[in-house]
Formats: sequence, C-alpha cells, structure tokens
Amino acid sequence: MSLKVKVIKSFAGASDTQRRTIRGLGLWKMGQVRILPDTPAIRGMVFKVKHLVSQEVSDEQPQLRKRRKPRKIALRDRGRAERTQA
Repeated sequence: MSLKVKVIKSFAGASDTQRRTIRGLGLWKMGQVRILPDTPAIRGMVFKVKHLVSQEVSDEQPQLRKRRKPRKIALRDRGRAERTQA
C-alpha cells in the first residue's frame, strides 16, 4: 500500500513549518504528484498540510531513489579515474 499525494493549493503564504513539511514529502511545485510509502510518519506529515494537498490510497509501489555520493566525493573519484586512465 502507498499514498498518492498531490499539491492542490499554493503554499506561498503557508508557515515555514508547513513549507518544510511539503519539501520533506518531496513536493516542489503545484500539481506535482508523489507516491510515498504508507507509514505513520508520512500520514502525520500529510495531516499537517491536509489543506494544501490531496491524498489517496494507491496500490502502486513507491520508487526508491538510488543513493548518490556527495558531490565532493564524486568529483574526487572521477578525477582519480581520469588519472589512472591517462
């Protein structure tokens, strides 16, 4: 089970904590939809901004993001790889 969350109202005049909650849900702009795991933490975040988002229960599985290295480390590794090839 998962939740499909969509931003339906502008959060321009919302409080700072509500904006941070929307960002924490991974929503950045109007009309954007995210499929999130159905956990108590996510439900609490959605409840906090329920006047700005719509939610529905979905059978789709949320896509997990691949972990990335920090930019500084990735640049270092890329530089090392170039030196060994040259």
